[in-house]
Amino acid sequence: MILSMTGFGKADATYGEKRIHVVVKTLNSKTLDINSRIAPQYRDGELELRNMISARVTRGKVDFAVTTENASGTASAPINPDAVKAYVSQIKEVSAANNIPLPSDWWSVLSRLYDTTSIPESSEIDSEEWDAVKGAMSKALDALVQFRTQEGAALQKKFEEKIDNISALLLSIEPYEKSRVPKIRERIETELSQLKDVDIDRGRLEQEMIYYIEKLDVSEEKQRLTNHLKYFRETLDGPAGQGKKLGFIAQEMGREINTLGSKSNIAEMQNIVVKMKDELEQIKEQVLNAL
Repeated sequence: MILSMTGFGKADATYGEKRIHVVVKTLNSKTLDINSRIAPQYRDGELELRNMISARVTRGKVDFAVTTENASGTASAPINPDAVKAYVSQIKEVSAANNIPLPSDWWSVLSRLYDTTSIPESSEIDSEEWDAVKGAMSKALDALVQFRTQEGAALQKKFEEKIDNISALLLSIEPYEKSRVPKIRERIETELSQLKDVDIDRGRLEQEMIYYIEKLDVSEEKQRLTNHLKYFRETLDGPAGQGKKLGFIAQEMGREINTLGSKSNIAEMQNIVVKMKDELEQIKEQVLNAL
């Protein structure tokens, strides 16, 4: 089973007159990279929220946000205009001094900076409110995992389709592979017959032909590629979290296809190899998003 590293989950909770919103988004990444945006009153519990995420998300770039608003819809942590003004001024100064472009989306930058929202005087929270926050985070992670599972199923279907295409293309090589040996022999003998006043050692010629034809033999490459295709399918049906392994198998498939291409000395076989490379390239692009 394949899980996608792209996911989205959100959940809400209510505590008294306060609404708590939790949003978790994930993208592909080689490691687990967690970025947060948390309402000031909950910052002391950030580590616990991160631990909840790392227990459910083993790999990927994670962005999560915990925000609140009053039941009336007004923000429970209003924007701090003085802090925003100061940050904007400093960013402009640093940008001008270092020739760095100013951000195209100011709010996405400012909202991550410390103290851009005012902390209410009664910033301490009780255990019941914190339980509500953790409950919302747990539900958001459930939704995220479900989203990743659905995306992973679509991804697996795409992989299976591409593997089937490569398998079919590999079989289509066989007729050309068998017919090219007589053609090679005929071409060499025709060219030799045009040489005048040259004695040809037929025994040596046969040896050289056998050696030349063996160098173009692709049976080993076909067998290894077949094994890689089988292993890829088995890995798809295995436990989740095999994205890196699928990437390694795809690399090995690429080596065998490239060798097939280098040994394909007729246009028909070369065209088939190009199609195989195209199918494999699509696998390589998508496998980066597999957990």
